[in-house]
Amino acid sequence: MLDAFLIALQTILTPTHLMYLCGGVFLGLLIGIFPGLGGIAGLSLLLPFLYGMDPISALAMLIGLVAVIPTSDTFTSVLMGIPGSSGSQATVLDGFPLSKKGQAARALSAAFASSLFGGLFGAIILTLFVLIARPVILAFGSAELFMLTLLGLSMVGVLAGNSLVKGLSACGLGLCLGSLGGAPATGEYRMVFDNGYLMDGIPLVVVGLGIFALPEIIDLLRQNRSISEASELGRGWFEGVKDVVKNKWLATRCAAIGCVVGALPGLGGSVVDWISYGHAVQTSKDTENFGKGDIRGVIAPESSNNAKEGGGLIPTLLFGIPGSGSMAVFLGGMVLIGLEPGPAMITTDLDVTYTIVWSLALANVIGAGACLLISKWVAKVTTIPYTLMAPFMVMVIFFAAFQATRDLGDLVALIGIGILGVLMKRFGWPRPAFLIGFVLASGMETYLYQAIQFDGIEFLLKPGVMIIGALTALSIFFAARHSIKAAKKEKANKNTANAEVKPTNLKPQVAFSGFVCLVFAYGLYDSFQRTFLGGVFPAVVCSFMLILSAVVLIKLLLNKVDDAVNYDNEVSAGYVNDSSVTGLWHYVFWLCGLLAGCFLLGYVISIALFFIIFLLVKARISIARTLTLTVCALAFLLTLSHFMVLDLPSGYLQEVASFTQL
Repeated sequence: MLDAFLIALQTILTPTHLMYLCGGVFLGLLIGIFPGLGGIAGLSLLLPFLYGMDPISALAMLIGLVAVIPTSDTFTSVLMGIPGSSGSQATVLDGFPLSKKGQAARALSAAFASSLFGGLFGAIILTLFVLIARPVILAFGSAELFMLTLLGLSMVGVLAGNSLVKGLSACGLGLCLGSLGGAPATGEYRMVFDNGYLMDGIPLVVVGLGIFALPEIIDLLRQNRSISEASELGRGWFEGVKDVVKNKWLATRCAAIGCVVGALPGLGGSVVDWISYGHAVQTSKDTENFGKGDIRGVIAPESSNNAKEGGGLIPTLLFGIPGSGSMAVFLGGMVLIGLEPGPAMITTDLDVTYTIVWSLALANVIGAGACLLISKWVAKVTTIPYTLMAPFMVMVIFFAAFQATRDLGDLVALIGIGILGVLMKRFGWPRPAFLIGFVLASGMETYLYQAIQFDGIEFLLKPGVMIIGALTALSIFFAARHSIKAAKKEKANKNTANAEVKPTNLKPQVAFSGFVCLVFAYGLYDSFQRTFLGGVFPAVVCSFMLILSAVVLIKLLLNKVDDAVNYDNEVSAGYVNDSSVTGLWHYVFWLCGLLAGCFLLGYVISIALFFIIFLLVKARISIARTLTLTVCALAFLLTLSHFMVLDLPSGYLQEVASFTQL
């Protein structure tokens, strides 16, 4: 073992290894800043360049990219309210409000310091437990993984806002959408309407961008201002680091959560940040600022999503079982350069394993330092008028969504889920709860089916299941206590101020609640058209959620509402009587027009026209500046698509013209 330590230490300190490691970090920074791509796209982009490279040098580039993406994807989450990847979705909840308050510097420095701590923590844990992790990982079967999905769902109570019923119903919508496509047990297609695109389900990147990014873009455009109201970014660079030190035990606990959950195959990559965020809320005494700009809401998910990479390497290296989508591509890269994951990684190739571990730690240090170095300039985008930024962000989001499956259906799904996100935001249906439901739906059903197949109902009596069940019960208890305290505090504040519920037009809320009920009713109907194993999961979900959503609808119809149910963001934000705020559907129609153009004219032509018309009409800049920005954006788009070997949609008219020439 000592020989392996010395060989690994000598390897990572060689100039060649450091050069390739920095190259991977640089590429990871670029990919991470690009919203919606994340580790899978970055690693896929890197793989073609690994042919013929020295295995250790190629490994350095892979590790550098894997390590830094969970750090650099924080930029868009904090600065623009757009999740950089699936692991930075929870960071949006408090990071973006801090940015809008002019505290972008504080949020970013806290995020990068937390990411550095989490990455180093994960590397240390991987170093210590690489030899004993095998029996621990093997102890987790389908039953235990199913219980962990329940633990993830228990976070919904924390993220439900003022109305637990709305939160659960929003989660049910996510579960219902996540059940769309083939049933894990039987392969039957559910709720697909004979549409080929829907048969494989909707990709997570499309759902994440649609439910979070598009509503925030539309909201900022309606207000016609920059993201941050402050003229300066503030002097929060050292304050963010101090926040991490002040909350060091929270960061440590969340990093531990990231290591444990990240090591579990197929679960950790997309949900670990939500579990950590929920843990932060549950264990905090003062919770009123969460979701409004609490720095702890940045520290918790950022500590865990970097630590999960160290945990995710455990099953990848020891068993050849990827712990997440990015680890699956990383596994392919290892095979490509001649390294075989498995038991040999802790015997004959132990020096390679420790080279990977320490390269991961070193890459985290380099990546966090690089992010802190450039963030002062990157953060200045928050002071740019949003009408100048919006066309570029829309182009990026459409591109990121399309590369998910490279089908125009990705763009249709993006707009559809974006409209759903706009309505959920307006009427107070928590979007994080929706996303948790979507992320966990497929795995939850698969693990439940496998657990019953292997152990029957007796799986509930397994020790691991009972331990995780107890943790889930504690999570629900803390969530309920938090909800009760919040309700009492809100009621006391109302009584003190003698405030009354503002009268609002309930018809839009009734229509949306009715739509939610119809979705669950159709899901229930569709489940009865399937076999028992193919339809039992959506049937149970839709039955329960139909009752809950009906409660909200009945209250609205009978006008027996309270603040929790009668929530309209148009009223609470003061948009109704503000002539400076554009109508809710105005920019939705702009996006729908861009979508129609992609089908008719093709993506590149439509984006060019969108840039020109939007910058001239909305940003009101000169023709020269408009053309310059459009050419730069198209050059960037075409270069990126070339390197990703991505053929952008050509459009109906271009296809007709090509066919005519033939």
